[in-house]
Amino acid sequence: MTKTEKIAVRALLIALAMVLSYVESQIQVFSMVPGMKLGLTNLVVMVALYRINEKEAVIINIIRIVLVGLTFGNSFSMAYSMAGGLLSGFVMILLKKTGRVSMTTVSVMGGIFHNVGQILVATVVLETHSVLYYLMVLWMTGIVAGVIIGLISSQIVNRLPKNLLDGRTE
Repeated sequence: MTKTEKIAVRALLIALAMVLSYVESQIQVFSMVPGMKLGLTNLVVMVALYRINEKEAVIINIIRIVLVGLTFGNSFSMAYSMAGGLLSGFVMILLKKTGRVSMTTVSVMGGIFHNVGQILVATVVLETHSVLYYLMVLWMTGIVAGVIIGLISSQIVNRLPKNLLDGRTE
């Protein structure tokens, strides 16, 4: 695969993540629980993690967070998303590298730690630990969303080539 083709694959994944982020923001059912999201953009991160590599997954996620923050959000939303995205990405990479857990478990833990990262930022921004109680609510929704995204991700990943960036189809 040429360098141009690799850049195109990355750009398509970033664009897809941005579209999924926008679509998710339009789903009103999630507004009942503040901070709750299905995590559709995590589909892209999971695909990058399992079919490209860890470094590319992190880069794609960071670029997506910055672009979505600049396009649809503000500096606070970007800080919350970045903290959640980096912490969840780190945990997902560690779990994947063990080879002992399913893709769904990786997704669930990513969802949970995304919420942990966001709550940690909230404790700093709001200068109070009282927001920590909200972790239980977000963990419940994170587990459900993580299972859904994990199951969908595994179906997508199983249908894609082993390595999207080198063109191999084994």
